[in-house]
Amino acid sequence: MSKEQSYVLKAWEVTLRKTQQAKKRANSVFGTVSVAPHADHDVTSDENDDETTTNRSSLEEFYHAERVLPNGDYYTGQWYDNFPHGQGKYLWTDGCMYIGEWYNGKTMGHGKFGWPSGATYEGEFKSGYMDGIGTYTGPSGDAYKGQWVMNLKHGHGVKSFANGDAYDGEWRRGLQEGQGKYQWSDGCHYTGEWKNGTIFGKGSFVWTNGNRYDGCWDEGFPRGNGTYKWDDGSFYVGNWSKDPEEMNGTYYPSGNEGSLEWDPKDLFNNLSEYTICNGERVPMLPSQKKLSVWNSSKRIEKPRRMSVDGRVSVGVDNRAFEKMNMWGNDTSEGGADMRKELDAELMRLEAEGLHSLKPSPAPMKLPKAGRKQGETISKGHRNYDLMLNLQLGIRHSVGRQAPSASLDLKPSAFDPKDKIWRRFPREGTKYTPPHQSTEFKWKDYCPLVFRSLRKLFKVDPADYMLSICGDDALRELSSPGKSGSFFYLTNDDRYMIKTMKKSETKVLLRMLAAYYNHVRAFENSLVIRFFGLHCVKLNGPTQKKVRFVIMGNLFCSKYSVHRRFDLKGSSLGRTTDKPESEIDSNTILKDQDLGFIFRLQKAWYQEFIRQIDKDCEFLEQERIMDYSLLVGIHFREASVAGELIPSGAQTPIGESEEDAGHRLSRSEVDDLLSEPSRCASIRLGTNMPARAERTMRKNDSELELVGEPTGEFYDVVMIFGIIDILQDYDISKKLEHAYKSIQYDPTSISAVDPRLYSRRFRDFIFKVFTDDN
Repeated sequence: MSKEQSYVLKAWEVTLRKTQQAKKRANSVFGTVSVAPHADHDVTSDENDDETTTNRSSLEEFYHAERVLPNGDYYTGQWYDNFPHGQGKYLWTDGCMYIGEWYNGKTMGHGKFGWPSGATYEGEFKSGYMDGIGTYTGPSGDAYKGQWVMNLKHGHGVKSFANGDAYDGEWRRGLQEGQGKYQWSDGCHYTGEWKNGTIFGKGSFVWTNGNRYDGCWDEGFPRGNGTYKWDDGSFYVGNWSKDPEEMNGTYYPSGNEGSLEWDPKDLFNNLSEYTICNGERVPMLPSQKKLSVWNSSKRIEKPRRMSVDGRVSVGVDNRAFEKMNMWGNDTSEGGADMRKELDAELMRLEAEGLHSLKPSPAPMKLPKAGRKQGETISKGHRNYDLMLNLQLGIRHSVGRQAPSASLDLKPSAFDPKDKIWRRFPREGTKYTPPHQSTEFKWKDYCPLVFRSLRKLFKVDPADYMLSICGDDALRELSSPGKSGSFFYLTNDDRYMIKTMKKSETKVLLRMLAAYYNHVRAFENSLVIRFFGLHCVKLNGPTQKKVRFVIMGNLFCSKYSVHRRFDLKGSSLGRTTDKPESEIDSNTILKDQDLGFIFRLQKAWYQEFIRQIDKDCEFLEQERIMDYSLLVGIHFREASVAGELIPSGAQTPIGESEEDAGHRLSRSEVDDLLSEPSRCASIRLGTNMPARAERTMRKNDSELELVGEPTGEFYDVVMIFGIIDILQDYDISKKLEHAYKSIQYDPTSISAVDPRLYSRRFRDFIFKVFTDDN
């Protein structure tokens, strides 16, 4: 080999070595390290020497390591690219310890976590969370064996409590929910339905003496129809309630006994002694235990880039190739040989599958924050009097005395003719207060139904009135929707008020009974929530009527919504008409603007597809079409510069969570999930932790709604629900379908038969949402 060839080779080796060393220095955070190679090689180091001693090849990255971290933590096990990867043991300075499988610095797979209190968890982990099948044993003797999702008991599980009680059944978000059996230490047991950790629904309570109660329950006590049976065969059948006025029933003796000397209220006193044990809380969630390597690592996983000629970069710094080209561009034999060797290496790597990697898309940035939506309706505004009329009417409707609303309504309550008119003169009447607005008439549609809906949705009447009728004025959105309706927001953003066409009012009244039964049967229904339907009739020559419905605002959340999407599953005209410079966090993007696939935890995903199916079946039966899934995304990690940080990457050094704005950090998610009471704020479609995988569309496929996954993930919080459910497939929509079908592909237009619309909508949504395997 000539001197020139030898110099070229050495220059390449030196450049490559420096590149690898720089990468290690950037990722390494350890001061004192003792590394043993995976092969059987001896490693020796002076106890007083703080330098790293290694006996492995510079190209080897997967090896066994024994490390003492600067903060005192200790790790021994398999190591890859500056992260625990494979089997390993990690001991924190506070006494917590994990032994098991790792993946890129996260507990993943099977392992055992121990707390200094003596508590242990042994089972499956996923991305740092207890997730899968596992057993938790508390320091005082509590033990749970069953399914977990993101640190919470979720699915079937068996828990034995330290006081001798035991529960075997279904769990949901850390609490008993579904079918289950609870047995107290004295032998009494309940078998039946549960909700939010309490006895709720239908079930049976059996005492050790043979007596039993079979029937309906509400928050741990009999409520509704039920039967109490004695061991001698006699029984009492009736309606049960804590309120003596609602209690009634009949006693049936087993033989010819005399009158019953027993008060049904004694049953409630007896049951008050049987409380449900809450058990011990997990002292510190494993996902809250940070690794020292995470605190300062700037390592960000990115797909390898394609070179100009289409080949994949193998991780060698481009400057190495530039230095080689200083000699390699000539026609010397040495330079040509070097290029051939590198080309052969690239071809070998491509043959191993690296050629399938795609170019990395441009880095994503947070959209600019939009202004607070709406124009405050102050005095002098064209709709100021209308707002006052609306507030006076709501205050009258919600505040007037009415009997306690039962959720079991008679058919007459849903009759569209069931409405109340009330005149509001300026001087006031016996039923209405004096006011300074114009005189008007007020109409309540099906008042008992909407009062029951507010109760069903757990809306406090006082809070409801305060939001709509308080001192703060409503805000009118700057422009009407596509239907021509105007929208108003309450100042606290909890409620949205929409003006209605007469046809939409008829549709809502027609489907009101089915809607009520649906949302009552499925508490996690994603369809929009309605709280009231009213009409203001203005006095004057025109006798103008303004109908409006009060709905829940889907995006009322403590977390800012960075991206909003309105998804229908159609392609024609389904893109925003705003230029990129005008798009902000308030912009509603559409199907063809979507660049993500949303990955939900397995249990949430299964519930999601079940609920979408139920909701679409309901809308299809009511002949409703043109509805959409409104989706809001909150990105959990971003730099000060506004660049989104993919999952697994950390906020660069020098930036704090406060610097990055109010975003939901991993610790906040852990805290939220650690307490069932706080976890109640998470339900299907509300504040749901998820991962968004970025997608890219092909340039030659304009009608492609879902692009190809890129492998680039972002931790997000999601809010979503089904809106615009008042458009039936009437004659106008049939004509629209016929007209557009002549010009465009019939499957791409929005106005289609409800059955086809439902099928297309579900097919699209189930491509956009998937299981996070």
